[in-house]
Amino acid sequence: MEDNYRHKGLRQNLVKLLQQKGIKDNKVLSAILNIPRHFFLDKAFEEWAYKDVAFPIDNNQTISQPFTVARQTELLRIHKGDKILEIGTGSGFQACVLSYLGAKVYSIERQESLFQKTYALLRKIGYGNIRTLYGDGYKGSPRFAPFDKIIVTAGASELPKALMYQLRIGGLMVIPVGTTDDKKMLRIKRVSEDQFTQEKFGAFKFVPFLEGTKNKI
Repeated sequence: MEDNYRHKGLRQNLVKLLQQKGIKDNKVLSAILNIPRHFFLDKAFEEWAYKDVAFPIDNNQTISQPFTVARQTELLRIHKGDKILEIGTGSGFQACVLSYLGAKVYSIERQESLFQKTYALLRKIGYGNIRTLYGDGYKGSPRFAPFDKIIVTAGASELPKALMYQLRIGGLMVIPVGTTDDKKMLRIKRVSEDQFTQEKFGAFKFVPFLEGTKNKI
């Protein structure tokens, strides 16, 4: 897989655009600059990799808009060594951004064929340290809980309680929630065994957060 000067130049331009749109975390910007986003799209569509738009991938899913990836990551306040659960592996790009920042990443995908494709890709491009799981994102991963941070990359109609209780006390979850197409980006903090605080950070568009799994046909 090739990552040439043209690709790197396009990433530099994308980073400048994200800065103009309000992304301030230099570590997040460095991740966007250094991870070849075109690796996560079919070669025929790689010209779309460095536009600030979401783009369709397999199984009616999307690779999220770069600004959305950067904003969710920034809101997580990642520290090296953080144990992070990602709900919705998708293309794997967001998981790679988290891993680049030094997090220990566990990522769940409900679509079996997409899970298998992304599992292979992550190992091919040097991110085999990301722990990918096939399962129901609504249930999270009790086996590996508690987590320092949780990120949900699909739009939920309500807060999933199971995920909230898989946060450690003091942990953060970033999740888009709402009943319309535009979801409010929320940051949830678990402050005690049964108490949580909530902050809102604008509206974003996402594919819907669905329960259950979808087996490969």
